[in-house]
Order: sequence, then C-alpha cells, then structure tokens
Amino acid sequence: MGRGIFVTGTDTGVGKTLVTAGIVRWLRNQGVDAVPMKPVQTGGEWRSRLRGSERLVAPDLEFVLSAADLRPGDDEMQLMSPYVYEPACSPHLAGRMEGRYVEPSVVKDCADRLLGEHQAVVVEGAGGIEVPLNESATMLDLMVLLGFPVVLVSRFGLGTINHALLSVNALRSAGLDLIGVVFNQIEQPSAESRFIEEDNPEAVARFGNVPVLGKIMHFDRNSKTEGIWHDFEKATTGLQNILEALGV
Repeated sequence: MGRGIFVTGTDTGVGKTLVTAGIVRWLRNQGVDAVPMKPVQTGGEWRSRLRGSERLVAPDLEFVLSAADLRPGDDEMQLMSPYVYEPACSPHLAGRMEGRYVEPSVVKDCADRLLGEHQAVVVEGAGGIEVPLNESATMLDLMVLLGFPVVLVSRFGLGTINHALLSVNALRSAGLDLIGVVFNQIEQPSAESRFIEEDNPEAVARFGNVPVLGKIMHFDRNSKTEGIWHDFEKATTGLQNILEALGV
C-alpha cells in the first residue's frame, strides 16, 4: 500500500487546490507515483463528453490533473472524486439538498483502492477543518479516519494568525501529524498591508511551534506555464518535508 497526505485549509478559498497541484506535480517529478484525490467537491461543473453527453465534474480535481499532466480513466476518476455536488455550499447542505450525504467510510475505501495502485495519494479537503460533511461528521472526522499527515494552507493578511493557530491546535488535539503550514497570497497585497503579511508566517511558526513549508506569492492559478510551477517549487521550501512524511 502507498501512503497519503491530506491538504486542508484554514478556510475556503485559501489556495488548497493550488498547493495540492504543486505537491502532486513535484512528487511526480521526483519519481513518485502520486495521484490527487478531491473526495468532496461542491460547486461541481457540467462538462461535455463524447456523443454530446455531460457529466458533473470536480473543477478542483480537473485543475490538479491538468497541472500534473494526468489522464486517469473513468473508474479511477470516480475514486478520486466520489462526491461531487452542483450546489456551491457546505457539503452537509449540498448533501441534504441532493439527498445523498458524504459517507466517510466510502471516502476511505476509495483512498485505500487508490493507494493499492499508486505510491502516494494527495487528498484535498473542502473548506476548512470543521466543515460539516453530513449531519454528524466533519472534515476533521474524515481526516482522523484516513490518518494521513497534514499540510495546512493559510492565507496571508489580517486575522490569519488566529485562524491558523486555531487550526493547528484542532489538528494536534485530534492526534494528527501536522507536517507544516503553507502560506498562500490569494490576492495582490496593498502597500499598507505588506508589513502584516511579512509577519504572518513568523508569528504562526513561533506561537504554533510549527514549520512554515512555503510562502507563495500571488499568481494566476489558471496559467499553466512551466515558469509558474518553477516559482511554486522555489517558494515552497518544505517540499522535502512532505516527501519524508510520505516515506516513499
């Protein structure tokens, strides 16, 4: 069996997909047979297939697959994204609306099957750590069930120290192995806020006693140029920590 890591965030929209794509791409360039998994996607998009049919796909997973130049078959795609919902909302609400809740045991089975065929799986969560998956379980419950070491993605800016430290404490209290934090600049900073952003990683590292794995400056995630991924790898100085946590 292969090994997995889980990429989670302090909130939605902090750059988990970008970080997941960069990690999968880098691992594969190191000779590791790593594949992505987006077990729960809300805000799914309808995409055309052959013969004019359409299917609901996970756009986050599609981005990662494109970045890593991966083209899995339909069966493996189903394992990579077992729960895709059209409503763009919390998973528990999307599941309630569509009459089909996320079952953590199903996600674990899909992850196990992927790990039976590949060296590593990089799982991207949805939203933050405590987002509800159904009427009783949260994303944190799924993370504990999988038991993978965790990469936490945080934004830069005012308020991020509190969000990051609360997330660090929640992960550790649940008994999960936290590899470190990646800071992602999701928008161009103003001159007035730059001093705050410069302090964020240092403060979180010190008060959380946690490694900072990277400080990624803002760029367009829709661009697929090699230069962007070179910049990602240069900014994410803790990629070796992730490789060591996988033990592959």
